[in-house]
Amino acid sequence: METGESFNNGHAVVIGGSIAGLLAGRVLINHFDKVSIIERDYFPETPAERKGIPQSTQLHILLTRGQQILEDLFPGLRDEIIAQGAVVLDMGRDVEWLSPFGWAKRFDSGFEALSFTRPILDWLIHHRLQAFANLHFIEGGYVTGLINSADGTRVKGVKIKTNNQVGKQEVDLDADLVVDASGYGSYAGKWLNAIGYMAPEETFITAQIGYASRLYEIPSDFDADWKGVYMQAAPPERTSMGVLYPVEKNRWVVGVCDTTPGNRLIDESEFLENLRTLPSPIIYEAVKTAKPLTPIRRFQPPGNTLRHYEALKQLPECFVALGDSVCSFTPIYGQGMTVAALGVLQLEECLIEIKASGTLNGLTAKFQKRLAKINASPWIAATSQDAKYPSVKGITKQPTGAEKFIGWYMNQVMKLTTKNTQTTLTLFEVFHMLKSAGALFRPQIILQVLKQVLTERSDKISNQS
Repeated sequence: METGESFNNGHAVVIGGSIAGLLAGRVLINHFDKVSIIERDYFPETPAERKGIPQSTQLHILLTRGQQILEDLFPGLRDEIIAQGAVVLDMGRDVEWLSPFGWAKRFDSGFEALSFTRPILDWLIHHRLQAFANLHFIEGGYVTGLINSADGTRVKGVKIKTNNQVGKQEVDLDADLVVDASGYGSYAGKWLNAIGYMAPEETFITAQIGYASRLYEIPSDFDADWKGVYMQAAPPERTSMGVLYPVEKNRWVVGVCDTTPGNRLIDESEFLENLRTLPSPIIYEAVKTAKPLTPIRRFQPPGNTLRHYEALKQLPECFVALGDSVCSFTPIYGQGMTVAALGVLQLEECLIEIKASGTLNGLTAKFQKRLAKINASPWIAATSQDAKYPSVKGITKQPTGAEKFIGWYMNQVMKLTTKNTQTTLTLFEVFHMLKSAGALFRPQIILQVLKQVLTERSDKISNQS
């Protein structure tokens, strides 16, 4: 994607320098003469964990659709990630996948994923963005409020405090468009209240899942026929899950997740015990004598949060919110970065559509309504799974008959992965957002489900005879 004609020779400000903010900055330079990304943290000179991304120590998954978007925005990025040591995995052949219904049948799927630690991705994208003359970063700065126009109809800038190389400052920064990509802890609701607008209503659903992970050196004598392991939870009966994936520098990232509250999983023996007591000891056996390279790091995410900007009757012009600032998920489903990337693409589509008008009027409402449609499916996917956990909070209504049927049907599809590789491949495509969930209702999969159900009923009758 080449830098295009500027929009009104204006200035766009992005609040937040995580993935959503960085990608927003990349598309905005196509439409504005100047783009500023405000980040309260500091970007490292080499790939490294940073305070601004507290979850960076945990396993991250960039879904295939997300990889495609990033490759379009930054041609050659995939090769750069691999050059940094990312491991290429055939998801059907290289990963042992244990669903609630058994081990998936392994096969040469041709469906490839990259496995690497989060700091590589952020660093590479930040490095690419530094090459654009019309984009600059304000590090060590944080927004304290929005600046309203004299007539109260539009945002015309942000109030920021900085604590960086030039010292502590409080300044007003003029902007033609402000994008909130500050994450699930966004203060945008308070900022809107302060200039006379309503904050969006929030839906919050959490299963209170905690995470713990560490890096291990892959032993020189490791000789298994797999590269990674993914053991799903099976709520409500079993709430724990475990993962092991190879990453750069001959390391494994190993993680365990559970709904246990408090400070469990930090102790060395307890971390290993959690691995040992998973439904299979496969991860435990691999790492029990491996060399740990990091301490055990915990992360307690807030859960699933959806802010309903699309439902507000009034919003100021020239202000939009995207990424985790609008919709954030329980991280185990791996949707966050890809959904943020889809939102950024939608922002650019909206900008292109209104460009001929020469004004940003109407952008806010148009974008927030379209973003809500993008967020809808992954939100349902995440929250319907979290709803199965006994520890879930925030569910206010019982599932409808249609929702119960879809849940039953999806369980039947998951069972098919233990024996039907084509179904597994279709699931990969749906999970990685390459196809809609409707692909799982194709006639050939429906027939496999019916055959499976009839066989199970026949076997049950035979066993009762």
